Amino acid sequence: MNSFSLRAAMLSDVPVLVDLIATSARGLSADDYTAEQIEAAIGTAWGLDTQLVQDGTYFVVEASGEIVGCGGWSRRRTLFGGDAQQGRDSDLLDPSHQPAKLRAFFTRPDWARHGVGRALVQRCESEAQAAGFLSVELLATLPGTRLYRAHGYVGEMKVEYMLPEGLPIHFVPMHKTLPLASSVA
Repeated sequence: MNSFSLRAAMLSDVPVLVDLIATSARGLSADDYTAEQIEAAIGTAWGLDTQLVQDGTYFVVEASGEIVGCGGWSRRRTLFGGDAQQGRDSDLLDPSHQPAKLRAFFTRPDWARHGVGRALVQRCESEAQAAGFLSVELLATLPGTRLYRAHGYVGEMKVEYMLPEGLPIHFVPMHKTLPLASSVA
């Protein structure tokens, strides 16, 4: 079950990715969020940002011809959320003093803990570093904090975000300094 490959997402993948994000959220977030929070977050706070696909910085993980995971990084200011998210900012970041963003990591529940997230984190960090970024930040879901901590991200304090209809949900801002390019093997 651990045999998979990564590739850049394409706009033609969008319908599958929208379904995968909803399936992942419902299957992997139930221990940390209520059903109401999960449903309200799908498509807004937890959704596909097609700007990442257009930028070539969003990836899919495929196994046996099926997409089983997705995630990406961004050189833009928007920290989280899909196309329907309020307050988006597509301005470009300055890699010399602003962190890249890790964005929208989701895994099909039957593929959780099989290396999908690890492969995505490594690919995104590598590409962000190659683009000149010195650090990365993200706004982690509560279940996502476990993945990111395992990869050296720090951040403990929960922040509250208001979903549509005034429903609160918690996330954890996290960050990581990337190793200097000369120290990467």
